[in-house]
Amino acid sequence: MIKLEQFGLGRKKKTQFSPKKTRKNRAGADSYVKAAIILGFLSLVIGFFPGNTFRDFNYKVGEPWRDDDLTAPFTFSLLKDREEIREEEEEIRRNTPAVFYTNREATSQAESRIDDLFNKLTPVLNAYEQWNNTQRSEPDSLNNDSLNFRQTLDTSSIPLSAGSIQLLLDNYASSSSGLNQRQVARFIGVDIRIQVSRIIRELHADGVIDRAKNELNSAEIIVRDARERTQQTTNIASMRDMEEAREFARTRLNQNFPSEIAAVAGEVFELVFLANYAYNPEDTQQAVNEAIDSISPTKGAVTAGQMIIRKGDLITPERLSMLQSLEAARAARASDLEIWQQTAGNALIVTGIFLFFLMYLYLYRNPIFDNNAMLSLVLLAMGIVIAFAVFAIRLEGVSVYLVPIAIAPIILTIIFDSRVGLMSTSVLALLIAFMSGNNFEYVVASMSASSIAVYSVRDIKNRSQFFLTTPALVFISFGIILLGFALNRPNAWDGFGSQILHVAGGAVFIWLTYPLILLFEKLFKVTTEVSLLELNNNNQPLLKELMTRAPGTFQHSLQVANLAEAAASAINANSLLCRVGALYHDIGKMEKPEYFVENQFGSNEHDKLKPRMSAMVIKNHVTSGVKMAREANLPDVLVDFIQTHHGNSVIRYFYDKALKTNEKGSEVREDDFRYDGPIPNSKETGILLLADCIEASSRAMSEPGYQKLENLVNRMVDERLEEGQLNNCDLTYRDLTKIKEAFLGILVGMYHSRIKYPGQDEKDGTAKAAEPKSEKNEIKGNSEVHANTVTETDNTDGDPSGSD
Repeated sequence: MIKLEQFGLGRKKKTQFSPKKTRKNRAGADSYVKAAIILGFLSLVIGFFPGNTFRDFNYKVGEPWRDDDLTAPFTFSLLKDREEIREEEEEIRRNTPAVFYTNREATSQAESRIDDLFNKLTPVLNAYEQWNNTQRSEPDSLNNDSLNFRQTLDTSSIPLSAGSIQLLLDNYASSSSGLNQRQVARFIGVDIRIQVSRIIRELHADGVIDRAKNELNSAEIIVRDARERTQQTTNIASMRDMEEAREFARTRLNQNFPSEIAAVAGEVFELVFLANYAYNPEDTQQAVNEAIDSISPTKGAVTAGQMIIRKGDLITPERLSMLQSLEAARAARASDLEIWQQTAGNALIVTGIFLFFLMYLYLYRNPIFDNNAMLSLVLLAMGIVIAFAVFAIRLEGVSVYLVPIAIAPIILTIIFDSRVGLMSTSVLALLIAFMSGNNFEYVVASMSASSIAVYSVRDIKNRSQFFLTTPALVFISFGIILLGFALNRPNAWDGFGSQILHVAGGAVFIWLTYPLILLFEKLFKVTTEVSLLELNNNNQPLLKELMTRAPGTFQHSLQVANLAEAAASAINANSLLCRVGALYHDIGKMEKPEYFVENQFGSNEHDKLKPRMSAMVIKNHVTSGVKMAREANLPDVLVDFIQTHHGNSVIRYFYDKALKTNEKGSEVREDDFRYDGPIPNSKETGILLLADCIEASSRAMSEPGYQKLENLVNRMVDERLEEGQLNNCDLTYRDLTKIKEAFLGILVGMYHSRIKYPGQDEKDGTAKAAEPKSEKNEIKGNSEVHANTVTETDNTDGDPSGSD
């Protein structure tokens, strides 16, 4: 018979908060708080619901019109679609003239720069002239004048090249070597200054802009005069940009000077010139925005009575535009009463959808429903997805397929179980589809993809499931369903690419699940498989310390973990929780490791103690373990494993020893040799109690044969049942049978090299029929083992130090 568990849809593990504690608190639960949580959540969902959206039609291009003939009930404007408006916006950006401001001071500023340059140059010219004259007339003072010239040149900071400065110096020196002032006037610097000033005035008269013409979108610009508060539109053909101005200056200078001097003059021009029309990006963008704001959203009208579409006609882009325009017109014409009616309808539908989910929790997951914190967790996880949906629906151009709907089902599956995750999938798919216009395709695709996601995270083994496996499965599932719907349409590929891109984005958003789970663990004090995976690591500080300080106990914990994990898997309990609980259950032994037999390599410390004191030391490892776990901030669910892994059983070895050595007149109380408890309260903690005592007992056996191991497992489980240690574990007899089989399988593997199966010949290893005598010997052997385990394992910490 096929079982749901084979497909990952059976009952998962028990939730990580205790149902029993929840039931104890049920009578005191604040029903008003619960009502406030539910009503507050519904109010938020309804409040953020897309309002005033009268969606009467849910068609796509290429589909046939299945309703009756539709005529315009009234005259309405035909709206432009997003693509048309986008094209108009791009046209405006291309053709809107750039804005420039007139700089009336540009010419005088250039002249001032020329003056500054030659003012810096004059002292250098004079110093050079003096040095040059002295060189000819007074050779003795040459060094002083040379030093003066060099200092003047270094401090002048003339922004000309060294070659240009040297040319000017040589020309000045040669022009001033005559005896009359007319020769001084022939200094080429004067001519350069005159020509550069003349060129600048000529360029400014025609107009120079400070932005390259090829960077402007339009052939015209807007020129504004801030002083006159005027503006005019000018064609850029009548003006020059900076590169054209440089080319004009080079041409003129080459016409008036030899090439070397023209190069110096060109350098001067570059230093002093500036455009007299300055580009203003803010005003240009404002002009673009104003033009875009003035775009008309309509492109015509449909008159009352005009035929829009007939039954059976295919939906074309033009007809779809008319239908969408009609919906928008109806929304705009809606009265207050119609809007309130729509809001009431939305409220009823949302309430109905969530009532379905809340009834499921109440009937089948009552511990979640009764616990206000857990109910808040569920609603918060779903609220995150709904918030994504509201954002996507309200954002223009964004598809609802961008919504990572699988986030909530994944979180609820990991924290609770897969059925809660699947139910949340149904609710969210219906709700988001309704919000986005009764989108049937979305319901099918999202439910399929989210169900696959739930299946993929039922048993978390590593973090790659969050970041690789689950997003990939969600993307593939969405893609397959959407491809199927696309192939059913005449225009199969219209819009399919956009849908897939949005699905890919939504799959990537699933990465948010991991940090959200960690956040929920902190907020609501729950333990999930995510944190258990982190703790299931031998490099964790507590386990590394246990390995170092109590290596025998560490090895014992590993073996118990293997037993507990196998047993939990056999009954579909939480195997990961069992394993992690087993790894940490004996950390309290680190406080006094030498008092426990698995860590002893010589003398026995208990030989120095009285039985009562030995029992106190043994019992204390539970108290110490709880203290260490809380100091290390281990989850409460792991603390439960430490507290309950012995229940309230009696440390039998030391109790019997106390009875034998008891002096007359003194009382030996059994409670003094009993663990403080409590007894296990879940399937997982019950499994650990059994695995702990069975592992310790098996190590005490001298020749662990198959039959001996089987008898040992049966006897230890039966004894714990008789003692009442499993009364609160919800373990059935069928569960215990499966647990025994799992334990036996692991033990056989552990002792495989020295196990002798029933009927096997000791000499040649061949099997033979069992004889009554050999069977009696086996029974006798087991009774001997039982005697040994009374001293070493029935008390689980005896002989006399005991291993549990």
